[in-house]
Amino acid sequence: MSKPDELLVDVAALVESGRSNQMSLTVVAGGAVITGRLAPEAVWRQRVSEVLADSAHLSDFSAVFTSAPRKDGAPTHLHFHVARILQGTVGIPETGGMYRVAIADVSAWTMGDFSYSEH
Repeated sequence: MSKPDELLVDVAALVESGRSNQMSLTVVAGGAVITGRLAPEAVWRQRVSEVLADSAHLSDFSAVFTSAPRKDGAPTHLHFHVARILQGTVGIPETGGMYRVAIADVSAWTMGDFSYSEH
C-alpha cells in the first residue's frame, strides 16, 4: 500500500471537521477519474443509509451505515457526494453518486470538479 499524500489527508481532515461540504475535488484512483464534492463521513453515511432505507430490496443494509464513524487518527477515505466517474465525455451516473475512495489509492488529484459534455 502506498503512503497517503499528506496534503490530501489535510484536505480530508478539514472536510471532516465539518467546516464545509462544498469542497470540489477530482481524483484518479485505480485508473478511474472521479469528480465531485467531498462530505464529512457522518453526512455521507447518513445519506447512503437514507437511500438504502428507501429501497424495498436493500433496506436491510441501511443499518450498516448508521454506526458512527471512527474518529481515531487522520482520515483514511474521501467521501464524495454528487460525484461522477468520468468515462470519455460522459459522467456516470448522470445524477451523481456517492463514492468512498481510500486516500492511499489516490494517484493524482486536483481541486475543483471537471465538467463533462453530453454531446
